[in-house]
Amino acid sequence: MAKPPAERSSPQEIAQFLQKSRAISQVVERQPRLMFAVDATASRQPTWDHASHLQQEMFLASGKVASLAVQLCYFRGFGEFRASRWLTDSTALASLMGKVRCEGGHTQIEKLLRHAQGEHRKTAVRALVFIGDAVEENPDTLCNLAGQCGILQLPLFLFQEGADRSVENTFRSMARLSRGAYARFDSRSADTLAGLLGAVASFATGGRKALEKRGGDSAKLLLQQLTP
Repeated sequence: MAKPPAERSSPQEIAQFLQKSRAISQVVERQPRLMFAVDATASRQPTWDHASHLQQEMFLASGKVASLAVQLCYFRGFGEFRASRWLTDSTALASLMGKVRCEGGHTQIEKLLRHAQGEHRKTAVRALVFIGDAVEENPDTLCNLAGQCGILQLPLFLFQEGADRSVENTFRSMARLSRGAYARFDSRSADTLAGLLGAVASFATGGRKALEKRGGDSAKLLLQQLTP
C-alpha cells in the first residue's frame, strides 16, 4: 500500500520557522562571547579527567550566573584542531567537553590565536581562556599574535598546568601583551582551576566591575594583572 503524501508546511509556517531561527541567532550574537580552549595532547592525560570535570562544572556554573555564548576549541593529534559552534546551553557545553579525549601531538597555539582573531573580527569575543602545559612553537610568533589580540581588545587568560619555567615565561608574556592574565595550577591544586574559570566567566559577562564584585582569591589574582 502506497504511503500517503507527506504534509507540506504552509508558507506561513515556513516564514514563522525562519523568523524563529533568525531570532535565536540574534540572541546568540548579542550575548557576551567567551572562547574556551584546551590543549588535549597526550602530556595532559594524567590529570585530564579531573581538570575536565572542573571545566564541565565551569560551563554549568556560567549558565547559572549569566547568559554567555561559549565556543569550545581544542587541539590534539596530527594537526587536529576543532572549534564548536557558539553555544548558550551550558549542559550541552559540559557534555561536549566530557567527550574530548587526549591524543598525542604537538601544540597548535598559533592556530588557536589566529582562529580567535578571525572570530573576534566577525563578532567581538570578550575573552579567550586557554589551558595547557606545553609550548612547542616559536615563542616570538605567539607573543606577536598575543600583542595583536591586545590591540583588538581580546584579552588572553592563560592557565598553565605544571611548573615548566619556559612555558610560564611564554604564557606570562602572552598574557601581558594581550592585556589578560596568567595563573598556574597542578595536580595538587587543581581545584584552583575551578575558581579561575568562574572568575573569567564573570569577567566575560560584566568586565572588571563584575570581577571586583565577585571577590575571592582568583578574582584578585586576575585583577592584579588586568590593565585598567
